[in-house]
Amino acid sequence: MHKRLFLSFLAIILITLLFSILSVNYVFQKQFSDYLARSTIETLEQLPERLSNSFYSHGCWDPNSLNSIAHSLPLGTHIQIKEPSGETILTLINPMETMMQNDSDMDMGIDMGLNYSIEEWKSKTLSIVGPEGVFAIAEVRYPARAKVLNPADQSFVSAIYQSLFIAGALVLLIGSLLSYWTSRRLISPLQRLTRAATRVGEGHLDEQVSVTSRDEVGQLATAFNEMADNLKKQEQLRKQFTADIAHELRTPLTSIRSYIEAFQDGVLPADNENLTIINEEIERLTGLSSDLKDLNVAEMGALQPNFTQVDISELIDKTVNKLTPLIQEKGLSLEWHKPDSVHIEGDEYLLTRLFYNLLHNAYKFTESPGTISIQMEPHPENIQVSVRDSGVGIPDQDLPLIFERFYRAEKSRSRETGGTGIGLALVKQITHLHQGTLKVESTQGEGSQFTILLPLNINEQINRQ
Repeated sequence: MHKRLFLSFLAIILITLLFSILSVNYVFQKQFSDYLARSTIETLEQLPERLSNSFYSHGCWDPNSLNSIAHSLPLGTHIQIKEPSGETILTLINPMETMMQNDSDMDMGIDMGLNYSIEEWKSKTLSIVGPEGVFAIAEVRYPARAKVLNPADQSFVSAIYQSLFIAGALVLLIGSLLSYWTSRRLISPLQRLTRAATRVGEGHLDEQVSVTSRDEVGQLATAFNEMADNLKKQEQLRKQFTADIAHELRTPLTSIRSYIEAFQDGVLPADNENLTIINEEIERLTGLSSDLKDLNVAEMGALQPNFTQVDISELIDKTVNKLTPLIQEKGLSLEWHKPDSVHIEGDEYLLTRLFYNLLHNAYKFTESPGTISIQMEPHPENIQVSVRDSGVGIPDQDLPLIFERFYRAEKSRSRETGGTGIGLALVKQITHLHQGTLKVESTQGEGSQFTILLPLNINEQINRQ
């Protein structure tokens, strides 16, 4: 990629440089051609006076004086001096022309300098005036635009093109070096990211990359570091979850196995009391399996809820009644006053799981003589349900993580109370599935409050979004 980026930069520089050189060359040729045209006109305007002075100062057409005038003529200019009657006296041509090209070449428009072609000739008739009036006529023919350059002009043009070539070469060299340096500077962090991503893919989740800028590459590096951190946390949660699940499965399975062995050995009778204990352990395993299945399906987005009109007041009341014996047995107070019926659009089974998990979570982390309270507040477009406990509370650093899959704020207490970190993760998924919002407030040592806001009509909520 470094090579491709370098070549791309170099191609842009070459195209820009070529365009610049062509533009400069075009402007220079045009301006220089205009300059030569103006110079020719100025020379021709001075010609009658110079010829008159030459003639009268010598009393005749002096060859040396005429030769001096001829040397000053622009190349390509032909002058015939005639009597007023029309008889040709002499012809003036810059002597340098005979050394550069013959007359037939000139007629073909061959150019020794700027490669102009002489497509058009212009002509002028100039009167040579003396003290007694017009004594001669000068017929001038000169190229309209282009012309053969004299050595001085050729030297000037060559110097310009040489300077242009040197400047272009320097720009190309400097541009190439800058392109190479810039491409390496741009690619270097991407190469570091690639190496880091490879190591993360190999399982080195501690890998981080340095953030050296605030541009898109810096943002990418920051996002990569955050991703690596999240992967590391998820891996830690996965390992913790594996240990938790092993513990959760081992405890009821060990209990069931012990009872069965006791039945086989005749130590315990297979009566209703012992069979009820075994059944409770089996129900515990079934509930754990069901939670895992529902959470996995919900996180994959494959959970298909069956939305119907649900009396949320009645649903919460049934859930409270189901947990009341456990709450009272633990010596906790329960505050719940069933309000009037409020119907919302939702999945009755999933909403039951949601409020059961919230209440059971409050039950697990509240010690006697604690209190659990449930409040329901209906609003025009939604309903708010709050579950508050006077339990141990949640540390501030754990609040953003408690809804993550398999996360447990107090690992030792969670294990003792049977928590696996699945319940609250399932609460979050069910809430989002119902287009609701979930908020938690907690003070360590004083308790926690979970607040859920559910829309009365899910379709209207989706349309607003």
